[in-house]
Amino acid sequence: MVGSDTATDDRELSVSSDAPTRITGRGLLFVGGLHRSGTTLFGRALAGHPLVSGFENTGVPADEGQHLQSVYPPAKVYGGPGLFAFAAEAHLTEVSPLVSPESRERLLAAWSPHWELEKTVLVEKSPPNLIRMRFLQALFPEASFLTVVRNPIAVAYATAKWRRGESLRMLLRHWVVAHEVYRDDRERIERHHEVRFEDFVRDPNAELVRAYGFLGLEPVETALEVRPDADDAYLRRWAEEGRTIRGRIAHARLRRELGERVDALGYDLDGA
Repeated sequence: MVGSDTATDDRELSVSSDAPTRITGRGLLFVGGLHRSGTTLFGRALAGHPLVSGFENTGVPADEGQHLQSVYPPAKVYGGPGLFAFAAEAHLTEVSPLVSPESRERLLAAWSPHWELEKTVLVEKSPPNLIRMRFLQALFPEASFLTVVRNPIAVAYATAKWRRGESLRMLLRHWVVAHEVYRDDRERIERHHEVRFEDFVRDPNAELVRAYGFLGLEPVETALEVRPDADDAYLRRWAEEGRTIRGRIAHARLRRELGERVDALGYDLDGA
């Protein structure tokens, strides 16, 4: 686990009486992680708990809160999956001019209609939360944060399906840049829990027990179908490409350029 892995208290979330929605006595949880890292899958698993409410059937891509509000720009403004973290402006912190009571109220008003407000934990999931935790914490000091991280090789190949024409090198660089920002930011987050996608697909209920413990909830087993081999095809592809002359040269170049930085983030470019 990374950061303060502690249970959420019963803190007060409220907006002014003239706002369209009022939330009181609820725990707010922000879920983040790069696109194709498993945030949607883990978010759905979390929302299977009877005391947790997430977004569903909202009509926006992947039911992400970033698309339901107008306070801050969504990832697509900065290029979307595989690109957004390259933009310095996409990294929001407590010094952003957008941090204000008005912004807090507008976000709660935008998201509240999509939650079951009687639930104990209210989840907002969006990939760019990975590099916006400090900003969101400044707006919601009582909030908790959960980040899903996944093998960079798997994320790069999976994202390439959406980013035709983008090189694997570019997508791996994006993973590194985004996670370096996240690594530095998470040290300033009061209540944070990290989930490795590989651990989750290997034993979903074990990871959910840890996450529910972080949230102060009694665990329940998930009925969600999770494939334990979710990364296997990507890692096989990496290994197969590495057996060709061209692939061997390309992989060696990537390891020279990015290997140490990936290692420092808890993964490697060996494909294991």
